[in-house]
Amino acid sequence: MHAPSDADQRHQPVAPPDGDAPPKPHQPHQPVAPPDGDAPPKPVERHQPVAPPDGDAPPFVGLTGGIAAGKSEALRAFARLGAATLSTDELAHELLDDPQMRTRLAERWGERVVTDGAVDRKRVGEIVFESPEELAWLESVLHPLVGLRVAEWRAQVPTARPLAVVEVPLLFEAGLEDVFDATVSVIAAEGTRARRAAERGTELLEGRSDRQLSQEEKAARATHVIRNDGTLDELERQVESIVAVLTGTRGAA
Repeated sequence: MHAPSDADQRHQPVAPPDGDAPPKPHQPHQPVAPPDGDAPPKPVERHQPVAPPDGDAPPFVGLTGGIAAGKSEALRAFARLGAATLSTDELAHELLDDPQMRTRLAERWGERVVTDGAVDRKRVGEIVFESPEELAWLESVLHPLVGLRVAEWRAQVPTARPLAVVEVPLLFEAGLEDVFDATVSVIAAEGTRARRAAERGTELLEGRSDRQLSQEEKAARATHVIRNDGTLDELERQVESIVAVLTGTRGAA
């Protein structure tokens, strides 16, 4: 796949006419310009999400991206800007700490995956990323439980929140894009991602990356794309721009 370009950007859908008013003409998005001086790159925008019925719930947004691209930092930026946020990785970690889950894993893989009475996530990671069959089994156990937790969380998000944002690392790989009103993919240069992964001691990067779509494919499928090669301030300004678009406040900003 190729990196998103001007040709990849779709027009916003034309709203249905209101009474006798004619529909507004298509308005193409502005292309993303490379950084100029201190100005951060603008996020790529593809289309507006479907508005929730009667405005009863904030738009439901799926956040994804490659390993070490900056998904978690983007999620924190959404939270600082008022969005309700949730990480499915954190949900999975909480589920792994559940005593019943610990028992199931030990029955499957033996006591080697339990250290000091807790699940050893590193050993679990080594098992599942070396064996597609074991990974499929673990996902068949975890994913339904994670899905239930996400649904419960979304139902409790206050209507006053501008957005409800869920970080899902394998969003497109799992075919979940239609669950959300909009999707956001965070991308970064390969060298930047490798440096970040090394700094935080991420292991099994290649094995994990092989399971994922390329950054270009994720970007091509996403409603919005954040290029995260700069500072945290630049990242937050891109997130702020997306929040404005998704909440319909860009014109008022």
